[in-house]
Amino acid sequence: MIRAVIPRRAFVLAAAMFITLAASAQPATVRPSASDDLSSLQATAQDVSEGKRLAQDACARCHGPNGVSATAGIPHVAGQRAPYTHLQLRAYKEGRRPQSPMTGAVKFLSEEALVKVSAYYASLDPPPRAQAKAPPPRPDPLQAGKAAAEGCSGCHGDNGVSATPGTPSLVALDPRYFIAAMQGYKTGKRKNDVMKSFAEGLSDADIGNLALYYAVQKPAKAQTKAAGNAEAGKAPAATCAGCHGDGGHSSNPATPSLAGQDAEYLVDATRSYVNGARKDDSMKAPAAALDDKTLRDAAAYFAAQAPKPVSVRKPLALAEWVERCNRCHGANGNSTDPVIPAIAAQRADWIERVLHDYRTGARKSNAMSAMSASLSENDVKDLAAYYARQSARPVTYVIIPSK
Repeated sequence: MIRAVIPRRAFVLAAAMFITLAASAQPATVRPSASDDLSSLQATAQDVSEGKRLAQDACARCHGPNGVSATAGIPHVAGQRAPYTHLQLRAYKEGRRPQSPMTGAVKFLSEEALVKVSAYYASLDPPPRAQAKAPPPRPDPLQAGKAAAEGCSGCHGDNGVSATPGTPSLVALDPRYFIAAMQGYKTGKRKNDVMKSFAEGLSDADIGNLALYYAVQKPAKAQTKAAGNAEAGKAPAATCAGCHGDGGHSSNPATPSLAGQDAEYLVDATRSYVNGARKDDSMKAPAAALDDKTLRDAAAYFAAQAPKPVSVRKPLALAEWVERCNRCHGANGNSTDPVIPAIAAQRADWIERVLHDYRTGARKSNAMSAMSASLSENDVKDLAAYYARQSARPVTYVIIPSK
């Protein structure tokens, strides 16, 4: 059992707010802020009582009578850190959050009212954790990609380095390009009966795993011979640099790197833009301008270039993401920072929505935008479900007088 000592000079949500919570609360110390961002930490019992009345009038219809939401997409606010709630309410009031029912709910509340409502919700017991069982762990995407790649090695070579003329290497391709190409075969946008049949048997997850697996393999040139003259092909190949990069090293995920690629495949692929087997207006005219010898020489030049590694990171496992999130949001989502929200026992659908908003820019936070940008859709769902199942714990803040 942990109890926090509260200095006389500071009303730390005294009496009604934390007497009932002290036995299970986590103590945290903060220093008074020069602004009023932490003013809700010094609310009195009367403030909390008035906050309850205001919350019942303005908030309970959506967030529940005790701050525990029963509505999809509406967050729990019971037990939330008061300064965080206060800052969010102020953001809605000042128009710094997208228009929503919250905008109307706080529009006519004073700053003092926002403080009292925030203090009231912080005084409540946190919501119960979700009772849903943890989903089975997802397979490691690299291992899944490796297993799927066994069906590709007969044509594309071990680890995606082709040893068959006319068959492309799959290493050193940006995963986004690889995925787009496979979807093209799957939908028939790219014409190849063998590839279409293979792609149709793959889920989007399978294709993503394959793309990742090949992207992280050590780059190597195709183990095939080129029919053209690589030295003669250097000059015509330079006309491709605007899209495919110098030496065939593309920096655009929508445009493939050509360095180290099988030469015969490059010739066939270029011709397919001319005959319409592949649809791309930006490629049709440049491809049609190349005679057979020039095309073979340019393909030989690209085949002779050493491919470069793709800038891609191995996806983090759920435990690794949780460790990163806990750095700010506290152990298992129980924040001890007054202005960072507790996310333990929060509604999973709300956490998913917030992460999506940070990814799209609907909500602004440099730290959260950078973190969420690397999350896959599965990562978002897994993190939301994980934190919804964690036990939420209240926290007592002890204000340390500034020196």
